Amino acid sequence: MSYRSLKECADDLERHGKLIRIKTAVDPNLEMAEIHRRVYDAGGPAIFFEKVKGSPFSALSNIYGTQERTDFLFRHTLEKVQKVIELKADPANFLKNPLRYLSAPFTALSALPMRSRFGAPVTYATTTIDKLPQIKSWPMDGGAFVTLPQVFTLPPGSQNVMQSNIGMYRIQLSGNEYVMNKEVGLHYQLHRGIGIHHTLYNESEEDFRCSVFIGGPPAHAFSAIMPLPEGLSELTFAGMLSGRRFRYTRQNGFCLSSDADFVITGIIRKGKKKPEGPFGDHLGYYSLEHDFPVMEVENVYHRKDAIWHFSVVGRPPQEDSSFGYLIHQLVKLLTPQEFPGIKEIHAVDAAGVHPLLIAIGSERYMPFRERRPEEILTQANRILGSGQTSLAKFLLIAAQGDDPALTTKNLPAFFAHVLCRVDWRRDLHFHTNTTIDTLDYSGTGWNAGSKVVVACCGKPLRQLSTELPRDFNLPAGFSNPQIVLPGILAIQGPEFNGPDAYKQAEQLTEYLERFEMQNIPLILLVDDAAFTSATLNNFVWVTFTRANPSHDIHGVKSFVQNKHWGCEGPLLIDARTKPHHAPPLIPDLEVTRKVDKLFAKGGELEKIKG
Repeated sequence: MSYRSLKECADDLERHGKLIRIKTAVDPNLEMAEIHRRVYDAGGPAIFFEKVKGSPFSALSNIYGTQERTDFLFRHTLEKVQKVIELKADPANFLKNPLRYLSAPFTALSALPMRSRFGAPVTYATTTIDKLPQIKSWPMDGGAFVTLPQVFTLPPGSQNVMQSNIGMYRIQLSGNEYVMNKEVGLHYQLHRGIGIHHTLYNESEEDFRCSVFIGGPPAHAFSAIMPLPEGLSELTFAGMLSGRRFRYTRQNGFCLSSDADFVITGIIRKGKKKPEGPFGDHLGYYSLEHDFPVMEVENVYHRKDAIWHFSVVGRPPQEDSSFGYLIHQLVKLLTPQEFPGIKEIHAVDAAGVHPLLIAIGSERYMPFRERRPEEILTQANRILGSGQTSLAKFLLIAAQGDDPALTTKNLPAFFAHVLCRVDWRRDLHFHTNTTIDTLDYSGTGWNAGSKVVVACCGKPLRQLSTELPRDFNLPAGFSNPQIVLPGILAIQGPEFNGPDAYKQAEQLTEYLERFEMQNIPLILLVDDAAFTSATLNNFVWVTFTRANPSHDIHGVKSFVQNKHWGCEGPLLIDARTKPHHAPPLIPDLEVTRKVDKLFAKGGELEKIKG
C-alpha cells in the first residue's frame, strides 16, 4: 500500500488499532506536547487531535512512536529500498542472487519525481500562519515551532528539482521579534545543504526562494532527515520509500509538494537575521536564543483535508528516535563502504546522539606482534572527518577480534569490553579547540569545544568491580558513591559554581590516590549520584551531555608526556551541570495537572498507562 496523503496514513493506522482520537479541544500551548510525551512514554498509539484550540485544522503526532509502528508504516517498501541500497553498496550482489533483486528496477522507477499537471491537492486553499496549530512544547520555548518540516531549496539559476535540497531545519512560527503572518525563523547551520545554497545566493542577485512542506506521506518527513550523498535529491528517496513518485507543482515561482498538507512559501532575505529560540531540543536541554535567518512569508497553501503533522522533541528517547532506527536499518550495509574497516557504528540515542558515538573497527596493521590501537585510530579519524559523525564528542572505538560477540547494540556489554581493556596511559586522544554540535552547550562557547577518542585493543587488563574498595571514603563535600555499571562509579559532588570548581575534580583525584581502584577504571563526578546510577539512560545522558573532554576529563595520577595526556589510575569525568550549560527541559506543573484529567478514570486517555 502506498500512502497518497497523511490522512490515508492516519486512516490505515486507525483501522489496525494503532491510532487514538482525542475529541476534546486541546490547547497547543504546552498541553498537546504533554499528552504526546505521556503517550509516547507508555508505548502508546499515534494521536489524532480532532480539535486544536485557535486553529481550524486537526493535528497528528506519534506515528513513528515505536519501532514496530515505524516498520508498519513502511511494511510494503522498506525491504525493497534495502535491496536497492544493497546493490548500491555492491552491484555484484545482483550476479550472486539475481532473483532477490528482481524488484530493484521497479523500485527505482518510483524514485523519479513527477510534476502534477492537472491540479495538486495542496493548492486547494490558502491560510495564514496564525491559523496553523501554534504548538509550543516546553515552557521556555520562544514561541510555536514546526517540528517536522521539510525545507525545500534550489541553488541559484536552477529549476531542476533533482538539484534540490530538502532538510529538516526547525521553523519558528511565532514569538520573539517575528511579525505574525509575515515572517518565520529558520534554524540551520552553514554546513547543512541549505547553508550551501544560502552561500551561493549571497553571491548572486537572485531572491532566495524557500518552500516548507508539512505533512504528506510519512516517507516525506523521514526523507528530510535521511543522510544522503551530496547531489542526490531527497525527492528520489522519498519516492522509493513511499512506493509512489514524489509529486510536485509550481506556484508563483515556488516549488510545492503536491501531496503535502501545508506548504509555506517565502523569501529568505540575505543578510537579515533575528533572534530564534529558545527551543527544547533533542539533547534534553534548551537550545538558546541566537540570531538566525528570516523568511518573509509569501503564502501558506493547504489541502482540503489538511492535518498538521508534528512531533515533540526532548530528552531521548523520543519519537524521533525511530528515525535513527530506520536510518540504521537502511544504511547498515553501507557502513564498510563509507568507513573502510569499520564493522559497526552507533550514535547513542539516549546520550543525545552526537555526544556519544561507539564503533567497532579492524586492527590489522601489525598482526605479528602484540595487539594495540593503531589502525582503529585511523578509522576514528575517518569517522570524525565525515558528515554527521563529525559532530561526535566522545568516540569509543574497539577492535573486532578481541571478542567475537562484541556488538554496539549492547551498550552495557560494550562499556564492559572497553573498560576491561583500556589503558588510560595511551588510549586517550584529544581534539581541542574545535567545533562541536551547535545544540551542545557543554563546550567553551557556542559551537566550540573539544572531542576525545577512546581507542582500545588487546587482552583484558582488569576484572571490573561492582564493589567499593575496602575502607573507601570521600573528602568533605563529596558523597553518596554509587556503582553505575561494573567498573563505573558515580560520586556526588558540590555544586559547580564557577571556574575554580574545576579544581574540585583535581582535588578529588588526588584524594583517591590512596585507594586501590584498578578494577574501577571510570569515575563520574555528578550532581545526583542516585539519579545517574538509576538507569542506563540516565548514566549516558548525564555523563556525555554535561562534559567537555578537554576541561572535564581528569585522572588519578595524571601526567603529560610529549604533549600526550594520560593517567595511571582511574579516569574521572566531571559531569556536573556548569553555569554556562543550557537549562534542562522541565514540564509545566500546572499543565501537567490539567492533562492528568485526560488520563484519569473516565478520561479519553484512561486506557493509556505509563
